[in-house]
Amino acid sequence: MKWVTREKPKTDRIACPWLIKRWIDPEAEILYVPREQVLEVAKREEAISFDAPNAKYGHRDGKCTFEVLIEEYKLTDPALLELAKIVHGADTSDLQTTLQSPGLRAIGEGFLHVVEDDHENLRIQSYLYDALYAWCQAKLKGM
Repeated sequence: MKWVTREKPKTDRIACPWLIKRWIDPEAEILYVPREQVLEVAKREEAISFDAPNAKYGHRDGKCTFEVLIEEYKLTDPALLELAKIVHGADTSDLQTTLQSPGLRAIGEGFLHVVEDDHENLRIQSYLYDALYAWCQAKLKGM
C-alpha cells in the first residue's frame, strides 16, 4: 500500500513511516510530497494520507499522528507505547513529556540540515527509532 505525507520530514513524518513499515504494513511505499499536494496524491495513487491537514491520520485529541496510528491499529507492545511518549513530546508542544523528547526533536530538525533527500533521511533515522525502541525494551525490563 502507498502512504503519503508532507515532504521535509521530521519527528512524526519519520516516526510514522518507521511504525508503518515495522508494525502495520511491511510492504508500504512512503511518498513525500508538498503539503498542498498530499490529499490530491492520496486520491490519485489510492494512498493513505497521514500527518498533513485533513489527512486520514493526523493529530487527534491531543495525540500526535504516531499515537493515533498505534491506537487505530490496536498496537499494544509496551516498548512501543513507551516510545510513543518520547515521540509525543518531540512532536507536540508537550516537549517535556520525557527526558528524551527534546533530544529527539533536535535530532529530527538537525537531519533536515544535513540530509536533503526525504527517503534517505527516513532510511538513516530509522536506525535511530530502532535504537530508541530497543532502549525502551531494555528500560521496561529494568536494564
